[in-house]
Amino acid sequence: MDARQPAPPPIQSLNALALYEQVAERLRERIFAHDLAPGSWIDEQALALEYGISRTPLREALKVLAAEGLVVLKPRRGCYVTELSEQDIDDVFQVMALLEGQAAAEAARRATSADFSRLEALHAELEQHAAANDADRFFEANQRFHAALQQIAGNRYLTQLLDDTRQVIKLTRRDSLRLEGRVAQSLLEHRAILAALLARDANLAGRRMHDHLLSGRAALAKLAKAG
Repeated sequence: MDARQPAPPPIQSLNALALYEQVAERLRERIFAHDLAPGSWIDEQALALEYGISRTPLREALKVLAAEGLVVLKPRRGCYVTELSEQDIDDVFQVMALLEGQAAAEAARRATSADFSRLEALHAELEQHAAANDADRFFEANQRFHAALQQIAGNRYLTQLLDDTRQVIKLTRRDSLRLEGRVAQSLLEHRAILAALLARDANLAGRRMHDHLLSGRAALAKLAKAG
């Protein structure tokens, strides 16, 4: 940790969550920030000392993260942050494409006029940020658009699967929007998705969303080769 930054508050005082849940959330944030790097060994003793806790809640937290796919527990070797291979990324994007496609299809069937207005407003933000070539704000608006579709779909089981799968995708350091031309391509794909949604064509909306996710994966693959 940076010595200039203030020490984080004691985990016990953060909120009313169970101690192991607080520890899991703290570690989750560090993994997504790559403070705990992919493939790195997790020093349980050092973390327990840093957080001022015993090893028991730490181990319970690591079990939670293992169930989420963020860490790997290796017998007699300890715990390691999950490191995604290119095949892993291929596999998780295939699953994500299926889930996101289903969410788009269900949203097309269930959306109200107010829902369509919200989606159009979010898409207008995408248009604005793409015109400014602002990949960061485009990414944020893109996340909100996908989250809105998920909410409109209204399927809590699908939501749980999507949330879990997104967490695994966060393990990759790459961002497809950093590829030259990807923001413009993503915007075209979003226009096509929105058109299918507004037409209430569930099959077409699902197919276009599915292809949109796989297009993002292809962009990540190009970045990997370029890097």
